[in-house]
Amino acid sequence: MEKMTAEAIVKRLRETIEIEAHAVKKAILKVNDDWVMAVKAILSCKGRVVVMGMGKSGHIGRKIAATLASTGTPAMFVHPAEASHGDLGMVLKEDIVLAISNSGESEELTKILPVFKRLGVQIIAITAHVDSILGQHAQWILESGVEKEACPLNLAPTASTTVQLAIGDALAVALLDARGFKEDDFARSHPGGALGRRLLTLVSDVMRPMDQVPRVHEDTEFTALMKEMSDKGLGACAMVSSDLMMQGVFTDGDLRRLVEKGHDLRGLKAIDVMNKIPKVILQSSMAVEAAQMMENYKITSIFVVNDKNQICGALNSNDLMQAKVI
Repeated sequence: MEKMTAEAIVKRLRETIEIEAHAVKKAILKVNDDWVMAVKAILSCKGRVVVMGMGKSGHIGRKIAATLASTGTPAMFVHPAEASHGDLGMVLKEDIVLAISNSGESEELTKILPVFKRLGVQIIAITAHVDSILGQHAQWILESGVEKEACPLNLAPTASTTVQLAIGDALAVALLDARGFKEDDFARSHPGGALGRRLLTLVSDVMRPMDQVPRVHEDTEFTALMKEMSDKGLGACAMVSSDLMMQGVFTDGDLRRLVEKGHDLRGLKAIDVMNKIPKVILQSSMAVEAAQMMENYKITSIFVVNDKNQICGALNSNDLMQAKVI
């Protein structure tokens, strides 16, 4: 095997990216009325987009199906070979088939196309050959031909599969835009992702339970207040009434300021040192709002209340980081 120099490797890498970028750019010129009608057909579809493809086109098809599904268009991938052995039952007459084949002649795909015609299922084709068997069966053709593959042998699907993927992304984004798909919608289909956690996690989902919330009554001695703060390790303590209504708060920062001013703390009670306008957040609020409040007010902890202003939990920045909200 001939050893390639670093310069030759860099040259090949750059050439590959350049060829694929050129192929995608050329695909822009192929956008026509068929593409528009394909988007409108999917929008009016009462079923799902069933994506199909063999080989490398199949790998691209799986990704396109996943992108469609995660951006508001119900979609699934069905392998053409498996379709001939029972999986064709997954396709309903209300569905639309998005068939991907560079040649348009993949046997496993073309032999099931007549079944779709009998079912009355409409077909969108992504193919390089509009006159192929696939092209002849499709209602709409999204032409994906390329001048050459990035493979130096012009054999391995490279530029052609990149164009297929770009066309799938273009469809998904056009559909997303037409549906008015927003951040909240995206978050609901990605609950495990960073955006999902930020937009779906409530304060009540991540707050500390009441047995971990430092709280005392207003007439509590200062030494008992400090013990409660130390035991619960939140860096703050709530002052509450007998029915758990929030009355005030005392923090590590308040303690530091009292010490700096030389106050004699031994005879004081909670009511003497508490901040009577505590920062609180509703348990029904989004966790990201708690994070924003902490940042705005330069605090690291916040107490949680219900709609009656009764304390029901607490949060600090570490809790939000562990929940990956921040």
